[in-house]
Amino acid sequence: MGSVRAERRRQATPVLTPEGNVVMSFSFESYQLEEEDCQAKDIPDKGVLTFTEPAFEEPMPDDRYHGIYFAMLLAGVGFLLPYNSFITDVDYLHLKFRGTSIVFDMSLTYILVALVAVILNNALVEMLSLHTRITVGYLFALGPLLFVSICDVWLEQFTTKQAYAVNLVAVGVVAFGCTVQQSSFYGYTGMLPKRYTQGVMTGESTAGVIISLSRIFTKLLVKNQKKNTIIFFFFSISMELMCFVLHLLVRRTRFVRYYTKRQTSCQGPAEMKGHGDPGTGYRVHHDVVTEEVRLDNGAVGASPSEFGNEVEIASSGTYMRFDVPKPKIKSWPSIRDMILHRYVVSRVIWTYMLSIAVTYFITLCLFPGLESEIHNAALEDWLPILIMAIFNMSDFVGKILAALPYDWKGSRLLLFSCIRVVFIPLLVMCVYPVGSPTLSHPAWPCVFSLLLGITNGYFGSVPMILAAGKVVPEQRELAGNTMTVSYMTGLMLGSAVAYFAYSIITNGANPHANALHNSTSG
Repeated sequence: MGSVRAERRRQATPVLTPEGNVVMSFSFESYQLEEEDCQAKDIPDKGVLTFTEPAFEEPMPDDRYHGIYFAMLLAGVGFLLPYNSFITDVDYLHLKFRGTSIVFDMSLTYILVALVAVILNNALVEMLSLHTRITVGYLFALGPLLFVSICDVWLEQFTTKQAYAVNLVAVGVVAFGCTVQQSSFYGYTGMLPKRYTQGVMTGESTAGVIISLSRIFTKLLVKNQKKNTIIFFFFSISMELMCFVLHLLVRRTRFVRYYTKRQTSCQGPAEMKGHGDPGTGYRVHHDVVTEEVRLDNGAVGASPSEFGNEVEIASSGTYMRFDVPKPKIKSWPSIRDMILHRYVVSRVIWTYMLSIAVTYFITLCLFPGLESEIHNAALEDWLPILIMAIFNMSDFVGKILAALPYDWKGSRLLLFSCIRVVFIPLLVMCVYPVGSPTLSHPAWPCVFSLLLGITNGYFGSVPMILAAGKVVPEQRELAGNTMTVSYMTGLMLGSAVAYFAYSIITNGANPHANALHNSTSG
């Protein structure tokens, strides 16, 4: 029986391509099987073998001195640093825009624009190259930072009302650029080993830590409010430029090119947007038991007997194509295909999508809006800065803890994310009732902010890290983008609830004009 099957494998096996052309496979002997990971993901049935064009597997490169990991960490810094720069100088904002809800307005503007941007990026993931999207994101982030720091803070060319609108527009532009960049980076690191996704998310928290420390030191060392704010912004611009330059260097390294090329090699022609190499053939799946042949797109071929003498057999090579036209460039996939791809991915990772959405929903209900409204008669405008610094540092610790190896089940991860809802009433009691909060000592908001940050860092990172490993390699970039949609949805809903809660808690009072009356007691 085995000899009969071996003999059949040596015979010519023609198959029809989607265009009606003929593909011939003559033997197994001169072709490598696909990489084990691709074979396990794409071909679950035993007895099905996969052929590709001959390829020589290059050795797996090492991340020497953890340089690529450090670069991905700085990438995470790069796409949250601009927004953190706008909201962390809360003392300057409260002084310049006294009596307004500037922090809430910035937060809501950022989230609304970011949600639109992440949905747009998710739609364009098959149309624009990864590095094009990332580069545009960096340019959109740097422009508003330069404009606001020079024209508004330094030169003061706008009235208070104009400056208010300029800052909101700047935050909106930053939101668009940084979110496209962020969503693309999650798809980017989804093609790399898991630890690099964790590195990017740790970088997000590192951005908060760096900016908080920068604001504290500039405020301590330079007493003039205008000067220390200018220095603060120019430090942020320098950091953003460094992250951009490092990305341009890292994308060309052998390590990154090896893994991105490896994911591409696991895709069929249809998944590569129609761009074909003239020397690359169709991938053929041959069931040696049923003698059934099928292409990647599901087209089923017939047994050799059905072709008779219509197929001309060439004598050179072992994998022949007859009358195969060059693949057409397909830059705009159909809406149906795009929806179907996302539906397939979402069915696999829906618990992780919900988990990350709930985590960031609860966090945005409280940070930065509500926490920026916690004042103290003794600490004055230092308390909101300290609370934000505590949150950013503990969030950083939480994302480091997310690197610990533990395979969470999606349902359990979702449960623990929901338990964090207890932080909402606890922090509300730190500002309500207005004038005499229930939890009046400043230590309370500091402790709650510490715990909120650690749990946000951990349960905001683990779903993103694990989700990419639940889908086949060629779907990992799409999974990263889909997770970012859930992430941004949670941010938007949380920001909207925070805005609504702000109007209820203040109860029509002016929280900044009467800051001492709306402060916690020392």
